[in-house]
Amino acid sequence: YKTMISFNGIGFDIPFLKARFSKYDIDEDFSSYNFIDIFKSITPLKPLLKLENYKQKTLEKFLQINRDDTYSGGDLINIYSEYIKNPDPGSLSCLMLHNYEDVLGMTELLPILSYLKLADTNPIELLKGEKPMLIDEWQMAPELWDAVRYLVDESDEDGLYILTGSTIVDESKIMHSGAGRIKRIVMRPMSLYESGESTGAISLMDLFNDEDLNIDGITSNLSISDLIFAACRGGWPESLNKKTKKQQLAIVANYIDIICNSDVSKIDGVRRNPQKVKAILKSYSRNISTLATKKTLMKDIKTEYGDISAPTYNSYIDALERLYVIQNIHGWSPNIRSANTIRKSSKKEFIDPSIAVASLNLTPEKLLKDFETFGFIFENLCIRDLLVYSSSVNGEVLYYNDDSGLEANCVVYLSDGRYALIEFKLGNREIDKGAENLLKLKKLIKNSVKNKKIDLEEPSFLAVITGGEMAYIRDDGVKVIPIGCLR
Repeated sequence: YKTMISFNGIGFDIPFLKARFSKYDIDEDFSSYNFIDIFKSITPLKPLLKLENYKQKTLEKFLQINRDDTYSGGDLINIYSEYIKNPDPGSLSCLMLHNYEDVLGMTELLPILSYLKLADTNPIELLKGEKPMLIDEWQMAPELWDAVRYLVDESDEDGLYILTGSTIVDESKIMHSGAGRIKRIVMRPMSLYESGESTGAISLMDLFNDEDLNIDGITSNLSISDLIFAACRGGWPESLNKKTKKQQLAIVANYIDIICNSDVSKIDGVRRNPQKVKAILKSYSRNISTLATKKTLMKDIKTEYGDISAPTYNSYIDALERLYVIQNIHGWSPNIRSANTIRKSSKKEFIDPSIAVASLNLTPEKLLKDFETFGFIFENLCIRDLLVYSSSVNGEVLYYNDDSGLEANCVVYLSDGRYALIEFKLGNREIDKGAENLLKLKKLIKNSVKNKKIDLEEPSFLAVITGGEMAYIRDDGVKVIPIGCLR
């Protein structure tokens, strides 16, 4: 068999089986199979079906598929727990019947996928109903984009449709850009403020707008161990629904499995090797927050996986960028030095630091003993949050580095031309070094402006973002801000 049919198997069953196979040294990574996940496939149909939920039994009821099994999956957790303690034939029969009918029911559910043909033949039918209408994973039926554009043209109202998706759509199936009608927004993982861990007492935009903003004495509630856990768990909204830290940490591992085994090949129909994807993610993780070159990364991948050609590498990296897994940061290039001395290669980052943690099989306990590694992961966490905090004003997050060793880990550049120079330092002992870098760069900019080399204002502020507890302004004007205070 070449195809596996499941109901949320990509999100649950496959990661579970892979973990069990790994535990018992069974050699199977599922990379040779195609997957049809009924649960994921019907997501764009929710506005049409309008069901109370999209569990397997609910869909079976909608298609008038009858079951002898009367228990829900939640009911059977308790039955299974009791069966483990006191085995009895009745409980075993309930468990076996439920699983048997789950598998049997999947084949009878397949006709529901025919509703997706509506997106091809009559997509407007899917868009009827109460507004605003949310259509999740719309990229699975990209024809909906042009239908939405048409209906928006026919109406004089705003905010009629919200199209959400976890990957970039196949643009070849879209005829109109949506310009003037549809606004595109990148939904990033949660910042520390959004997950409720940063106090948010210091606003990034207030720092830009008020040069006399008093931040002295403002404190963060996050310890280093709290920060490490937050970076390992990541900013995934699903984590808010998990009761234990173990469950929260498992989310990113499942996400990586889905990326490697399914999404990286689905995005453009090019079959990619899951083990090669993992090797690339590991290499990126080992070089996180650095300016490692493609040559360096390919050499690193070779030690982990074997030879990889440049076209293959480029194809895999492109897929991971389109899936919003990789988030590279570009260099800032003002004309303050000759062009050939400013580094322009991208800084290697992920959309969320937890991807690096999981790819390297790190844990909070391991990172508590390895602050050097966590320093690079901490920088990725800070960049993730600054991308979120600056997004409301279309801000960019860049970096500066030249061959003299002068650098700023981060340049937050606003659409109106204002900018801030920022360094990331996990501990207090490195703050002086970070402040010194920023002041040197500010002086270089000031001299360049004075000599009329560039038309550039001085930075709005200089800041060292730390993993510490208290915010304050140094005598030299550099602001020291814990990441646990920002919003």
